[in-house]
Amino acid sequence: MTMSNLIRTGVLLAALTALFMGVGWLIGGGGGMLIALILAAATNLFAYWNADRMVLAAYGARPIARAEAPRLHDIVAGLARRAAIPMPRLFLIDSAQPNAFATGRDPAHAAVAVTRGLLQALDEAEIAAVIGHELSHVVHRDTLTMTITAAIAGAVGMLANFAFFLGPSEDERDAPLGMAGALLVAMLAPVAALLVQMAISRTREYEADRRGAEISGDPRALAAALDKIERLARGTAVADAERHPATAHLFIVNPLHGASLVRLFATHPATAERVRRLEAMAAARGLGGRAGPSGPWGVRRIA
Repeated sequence: MTMSNLIRTGVLLAALTALFMGVGWLIGGGGGMLIALILAAATNLFAYWNADRMVLAAYGARPIARAEAPRLHDIVAGLARRAAIPMPRLFLIDSAQPNAFATGRDPAHAAVAVTRGLLQALDEAEIAAVIGHELSHVVHRDTLTMTITAAIAGAVGMLANFAFFLGPSEDERDAPLGMAGALLVAMLAPVAALLVQMAISRTREYEADRRGAEISGDPRALAAALDKIERLARGTAVADAERHPATAHLFIVNPLHGASLVRLFATHPATAERVRRLEAMAAARGLGGRAGPSGPWGVRRIA
């Protein structure tokens, strides 16, 4: 991890911890803030070792054996060699929405999860480009920060719910704003957590697109994949994503359904702008149309 990434990661985690402590202070004053600090430290420690398994379990992801999808394994292995990282574990999410995410605390413990819809809707070149994007997150250690952010943001939301249902402490002197503070926490804490998620995801998606296109060797394939995923995701709900909106920023495209109010707090840059940048990248490199059978992956389907 570069020094800039390390500093940015530290700032983001510090911001989430401060948010957590602020929620505790509004609920229970100094005692609540201390409890929140302890809970935040425990959440950070637990998330470092277990957040990837928690996220995969939340989406019912199952390992993909090589015998089940040998071509997919070959593509991922080739891309991992290009990225100079170990082969990540592969998981399948049984969802019709085309999407994917990477998780894991470091490249040696990385995992890439793809949906059934992704394998069915995208061609081989597009799938390779999406995997390249996810491996870029692994290379830059974004997966650790993004997964821990999801865990803490989810915890902030849970704490806000407790504040709403339980109200302030019995000793009103310990709760700075009394019941009004509990209501304020319940309304604003999840929004604040979403804003932090927006900061982490928006600033890193462009870089993951750029580096991912370099890994796959086909910027236009990634542009086509993003456009296709965005269009199909609008009309395909993912129940697990709706239940766990704090994980939305992990995916290559926001998985929340178009009708969801949470989608107003977009965790990703506009897909049109991402596509524009990738097309410009391809033009600058003198690349023509999409890679065909003579390109790095071909355009056949693998599922």
